[in-house]
Amino acid sequence: MNTKYNKVTVFKDTDDKLSKAATIVSNISIPDDIPHGDMPGDKIEIGESHIAKARTIFPLLVKELSEKMAANPYKRAVVAVCGGSGVGKSEIASLLSYLLESAGIGSYTMSGDNYPHRIPMYNDAERLHTFRKEGIRGMVDAGVMNADTVAKIREWQAADDDANKAHLETDTWFRSYLEAGSKGLDEYLGTPNETDFAEVDQIMKAFKDGADKLWLKRMGRDEASLWYDEVDMSEKQVLIVEWTHGNSDYMSQVDIPVLLNSTPAETLEHRRSRNRDGKLDSPFTMLVLELEQAKLVKQAHKAKIIISKAGDIISFDQFQELMK
Repeated sequence: MNTKYNKVTVFKDTDDKLSKAATIVSNISIPDDIPHGDMPGDKIEIGESHIAKARTIFPLLVKELSEKMAANPYKRAVVAVCGGSGVGKSEIASLLSYLLESAGIGSYTMSGDNYPHRIPMYNDAERLHTFRKEGIRGMVDAGVMNADTVAKIREWQAADDDANKAHLETDTWFRSYLEAGSKGLDEYLGTPNETDFAEVDQIMKAFKDGADKLWLKRMGRDEASLWYDEVDMSEKQVLIVEWTHGNSDYMSQVDIPVLLNSTPAETLEHRRSRNRDGKLDSPFTMLVLELEQAKLVKQAHKAKIIISKAGDIISFDQFQELMK
């Protein structure tokens, strides 16, 4: 898919537009109804903090784009806005795209959340199954599986409490379940086992190769909400991918990763505001957020731009200090 396409004519005056972009948009007002990403039904609420962060990022982004677009035959580049979902990733990506468009540089915002192998309700279930399957195996390997421990695990599973670290204080054998389950979950989250990184990479590759149109996946939250749209890219020079895993090592085509700093607590609050499925504050959900946060921290060294929760541009060393 996205391997056969016509190619756009090389964009003219790109350098001139980029040189003026930051000045052009410095004082423009931003309406409430700007276009946003392509995740069906996605709910974004742009606030003053999002606008402030986007305005802070934009001049630095333009400088990075100048270098990357100059090296591309079609004057195109791919930007990834990544971070935990509680940090305003969708909002800031949409704002950056709007600012680029306002400066005469065509931009499209694409959601990486459309590319898991399973629809959301099944992927959530697969995450939990992976944790429990590996946890049970861990108990066998540790020699602690017996009628009593199995009964206790089943009780906790029925209560959606089998990822609760508090059980370590009363049941030492539980460590084998929790550690093995966490390891198995970590090897699933944000990997090709969960997500079709190859398809996302091919989309970015085709875009940078001058594709005038791209077939992009659309995914709702049930099995009846799955399709592709053919999207006109003939006037677009920047593809912005907003996604938790936008800075992943499994992708090779991202030119400029932009990292929005976040914490698991912020991610949880954002999930609540978006009314996602499941028990949002369960121990298992908190474990998922913790593991995703660890992956973001591990990949942070590749980010070209990092912005703190307070809205300040920070270096990687400063980021590491904040995350201790």
